[in-house]
Amino acid sequence: MPTYPETRLTRALRDGDFPVIVSLARHDLDLAKAAIEAGAFAIKVHLNAYHRATGTTFGSFAEERPFFEDLATLGVPLLVMAGQERVPSPEEMDVLADLGFEGFNIYVSDMQPHLLQSKLRPIPALGEASTDEDLMRILDIPGAMMEASVASFADYGKPLDETDLDRYRTIASKAGIPVIAPSQKKFVPDDMPKLRDAGIAAPLLGVIVTGTTPESMRAAVKPIVAAARR
Repeated sequence: MPTYPETRLTRALRDGDFPVIVSLARHDLDLAKAAIEAGAFAIKVHLNAYHRATGTTFGSFAEERPFFEDLATLGVPLLVMAGQERVPSPEEMDVLADLGFEGFNIYVSDMQPHLLQSKLRPIPALGEASTDEDLMRILDIPGAMMEASVASFADYGKPLDETDLDRYRTIASKAGIPVIAPSQKKFVPDDMPKLRDAGIAAPLLGVIVTGTTPESMRAAVKPIVAAARR
């Protein structure tokens, strides 16, 4: 297994800084710039995937590479959702690392062995139906961090509730590694201390929170960043 470097993002996740990560609804540089202007610490993009919350299909590495090259000039930590059945080749993972991507995300059920040989830190995701065995599979990966993508699709966009927080709390306590919570529920500023208290290392804001325009991005992200910094 590679030895992954400690980076701005991994240090922030480990040190309890509660950095706000933004997942782009589409690969649009203005959208990324709006997120950064509003205080996002890191940006997440997608490859080889159909994104249910937006209905957007993200293409192959070759198709998305021009955008990634532009995105890499913005100077913030970058993460990539690597795909589903189809994932980047070892050579493409190397190029992502060279562009400055720090980690890759994929459902643990879709993990392919060659991804774990790349320079990008693995951040496998638990899904709605994931079990303790899936969590242990992630913990068996040296250097891994984790995403808890555990809400049901039927609940997307609903307010965060105590049931969600209890599940995050259970996952975080069992994991003992940084756990990122994506906004499958509609996170609001008041949710930030609740997520932190549940043991979450960072919120990941997606389209349910950010909307799809630079204007909606700024309006949503800025107050959440302010709440996360308190």
